[in-house]
Order: sequence, then structure tokens, then C-alpha cells
Amino acid sequence: MRLIRVIAAFFLLGASVGVAQQLPNDQQQKLLTLTNQARMDQGLQPLHWDASLAAAAQGHAQKMFDQKALSHQLPGEPDLQARAGQAGAHFREIAENVAMGNGAEGVQQEWMKSSPHRANILDPKLTNVGIGVVEHAGYWYAAVVFDSAVDSMGPEQVEQKVAALLRQHNIDPSRPPGAARKDCAVDSGDVSGSHALFVMRWESSDLSRLPDPLEQRISSGKYKTASVGACSGQQGGNQGFTTYNIAVLLY
Repeated sequence: MRLIRVIAAFFLLGASVGVAQQLPNDQQQKLLTLTNQARMDQGLQPLHWDASLAAAAQGHAQKMFDQKALSHQLPGEPDLQARAGQAGAHFREIAENVAMGNGAEGVQQEWMKSSPHRANILDPKLTNVGIGVVEHAGYWYAAVVFDSAVDSMGPEQVEQKVAALLRQHNIDPSRPPGAARKDCAVDSGDVSGSHALFVMRWESSDLSRLPDPLEQRISSGKYKTASVGACSGQQGGNQGFTTYNIAVLLY
């Protein structure tokens, strides 16, 4: 069995049109069960089924079958990130295993014997999975797409998240967001006219904590209030990826 692996790790957030939630079919379920059993044997959480990833994986498995080829990107086909984004997945890390082999057990066994494929299956940062299988006379063309999922949030939701983090550091974020939104939209300087003592802008998909430089500033005890603003990120050339762009003005 020939195996190929790719991992794309981007600390970004995908945003695209979603697809209706669908349950795995019998073939997909077999691989899902084997994959999750392998994770649980290592004390890891099982992967959650994601219909968007499954749509991307199934489309790719079908193309591999049609072209009788094993590849992560066939002629005329978008790459993994674009395929997942177009299918509606939201992610900040994505990985894919592909294979041709005899049934679910055969495919899974070969993946688990291959260090890079096993690393994908047992990666604790990956949370969701979608599986695509095309079978012909017992021979499988299989694609498995894993991701680390994040929620898609609008600017106001992002601002609320960051404001809550500031409150944890005893900073009052109740100043109007307009000032920070203006500074968020430019690369440098303070165009808000609000006479902020410090301006911090950054891009991230992780809103679980503030950036270290901002936390260091806050720890000085010089600042009491803040304006928090979010603005549109740059999509770049990566279909399905975007970033949260945030600015915090300290006073």
C-alpha cells in the first residue's frame, strides 16, 4: 500500500459556506470507529464527525478513484486547504491521510504503522474528522481529513471575548469600540484621536488569552480602561482561511 501525508498548520480561522450535517455511511463509520479506538487506546479524546470535512474527503476520494491515482492534489483540483474551506470547514490546523488498500482494517493498519500517518491520527490538537471512501471490488480509495476546529465569530463577538480577558486583568473595557476599530484598520500609529497611552494590534484565531506584550503592559499597573475593536482580516491566497484582526487601546 502506498501512503502519502500532508499537514498544513495555519493559526487562522476558516470562513465559508457550510454544508448540512450528515451522518457517516457504513464505510466511513468503520474507519471512524477504528481511528477513534486508536486514539482512546492512547488516552486521547475521540474525534468528532464533521460533515464539511467529509464532503471534502469524499470528493477527493472520488477523484482518486476516477483517475486511478493516489495524491493529495490531482490535476485541476484545489489543494487541501481550499477543498476544506470550499466545503465549509472552519479550522486553524488541518491534516490529511490518503491511501488505496483492501478495506477499512487494511487501510487503518497501514496508517498506524506509518509514523507520519499515525501522528495525524493521534494528534491531540486535532478535534474533528471527515472520511471519504470509494470502494471497487473490495479495494478502497480512502481520504481522511482532520482539523482543529474553531468557531466563526463576527467582530462584535471577537470584541466581547477580548473584553472579557481584559476584565480578568482588572482593565475596564467599556470605552466605545470605535477608537480601537479605527486603529485596527491601519498598520501602525494611533489614528483614533482618543489619546491612547498604548496601542496594541494583532492577528490570531486563538482568543483564549491576550498576547504576551499586552499582558506585560497591563501588569505595569499604569492602565485602567480600554477600547477594544475588531476589523476584517486579510484572506490572502488561502481559500477557507481568515484571521481575527484586533486592536486594544489602553488608557
